[in-house]
Amino acid sequence: MKKLFKLILNTIPRPLLIRLSYVARPLIAYSLKGTNFTDPIDGKSFKSMLPYGYETQRNNVLSPSTLSLERHRLLWLYLNEETDFFTSTAKKKVLHFAPEQAFYKLFRNQKNLDYTTTDLFSPLADVKADICNLPFEDNQYDVILCNHVLEHIPDDTKAMQELYRVLKPGGMAILQIPQDLSRATTFADDSITDQKERAKIFGQYDHVRIYGRDYFDKLRSIGFKVIEEDYTNKIAPELVEKYCLAKGEIIPVCFK
Repeated sequence: MKKLFKLILNTIPRPLLIRLSYVARPLIAYSLKGTNFTDPIDGKSFKSMLPYGYETQRNNVLSPSTLSLERHRLLWLYLNEETDFFTSTAKKKVLHFAPEQAFYKLFRNQKNLDYTTTDLFSPLADVKADICNLPFEDNQYDVILCNHVLEHIPDDTKAMQELYRVLKPGGMAILQIPQDLSRATTFADDSITDQKERAKIFGQYDHVRIYGRDYFDKLRSIGFKVIEEDYTNKIAPELVEKYCLAKGEIIPVCFK
């Protein structure tokens, strides 16, 4: 199964993969019903999660029901338990980049959210836009979600500046990225253009860097106040395992 999932991820374009997943997801979820692991987003349990990874496959990480990964489930727990994202009586204006299927309908149906999605290619995007040149006015959004996007962007400084620009003063942006916390500094090499070589070095064929611990300071240099939220340390160890979370993953919670 791991080889099959790796082949699918690396050969089927992401927009088509999103459309096909709507057909396959219910069948896979039904076949994997069990009690070993639970997706906290929808509360459904499975005997195993699915493998995932463009280069190195990780076991028990992809939820058969919501198609959430470790980072999505961690973010959902943080938003649900530590913020008023779902409970605020005042309507929040939310901008969501590259909207994930795990969240799309859930957020769209929230009565307290004025919810806009954006991406260049995703079929789930309301607004087709370049993150480095956003068609939104300054200080527009209470919440920005931009997760596992910046590692794809050659000029991530410009992208961060645009995110800061459209966020309201006092607003919150959660800007998750794949991060190697053993690295002090981010690694990038623009001379690496071959997709197979990129996959080997950066972990995915369309990634252009590996972020290190300096990622948080780069966000601060843009103007964000950054909280490095090690949220798995606030969750019971048995639930970290039950929810298939990545122990030690840091959520970059940014404020303007």
